[in-house]
Amino acid sequence: MFSLNNKVAIITGAASGIGRASAIRMAEFGAAVTVADINLERARHVVEEIQAKGGQAIAFEVDVAEESQMRAMVGATVEAFGGLDILHNNAADVRPETYGRDRTVTDMEVELWDSFMAINLRSVMLGCKWAIPEMVRRGGGAIVNTSSMAADAGQDSTVAYGVSKAGVNTLTQYVATQYGKQGIRCNAIAPGFTLTPAGRAAPQAFLDVYLRNTLTPWLGEPEDLANVAAFLASDASRYITGQIIAVDGGITAHATTLSATRELGA
Repeated sequence: MFSLNNKVAIITGAASGIGRASAIRMAEFGAAVTVADINLERARHVVEEIQAKGGQAIAFEVDVAEESQMRAMVGATVEAFGGLDILHNNAADVRPETYGRDRTVTDMEVELWDSFMAINLRSVMLGCKWAIPEMVRRGGGAIVNTSSMAADAGQDSTVAYGVSKAGVNTLTQYVATQYGKQGIRCNAIAPGFTLTPAGRAAPQAFLDVYLRNTLTPWLGEPEDLANVAAFLASDASRYITGQIIAVDGGITAHATTLSATRELGA
């Protein structure tokens, strides 16, 4: 049931982090994979990793905010592998030069807001728009969107990022509702703090805050998210759709006062 043999998958933002781990895991489960990313050189490296293990993969350079490129990505995948069964909408803007400017509403640059909505949210809609007809031709398919714990509660910064991910959650439910009877399942995974290359670059004091508030004794690795994405892409999850699944070590499962009360011994 966990096999992805004879399945074809697209993963966006697949050159690093969660996307890279998901591409490798789905290929290990038997899927032919399009490794899609704006960084073609790094995408090709992931393809080489997959092929070295005997898997099938192609690299595709894509700006996920551009509809023509998303349409071309789907078309190239169908041409290469004969169809499409799985779409993992994973790409998001986490670049330090933009993420670091995403602060509060009153200091928000409108252009920055629009950029986050285009890359993080519109891209998911575009992926679904062009992938779903191809999936329907195959009798159905699975869509996995990468959301975030930032979608569920306010923070002192990253308002545009958080709102864009909240939109991903709602879009996930709409796609599941509108296309479920055509055999399309759509779910989202909501990571907590994950030790991607960007995550590992965070100051140790920042990591310590997240570790204190995570219920597991460790922070998440990209492979932890990839395992869930592969499960949601497989027939083992055939009765799961329209769900936002937190993969966050329990950080959103407890009261916000937990770490402080533990320090007090309460």
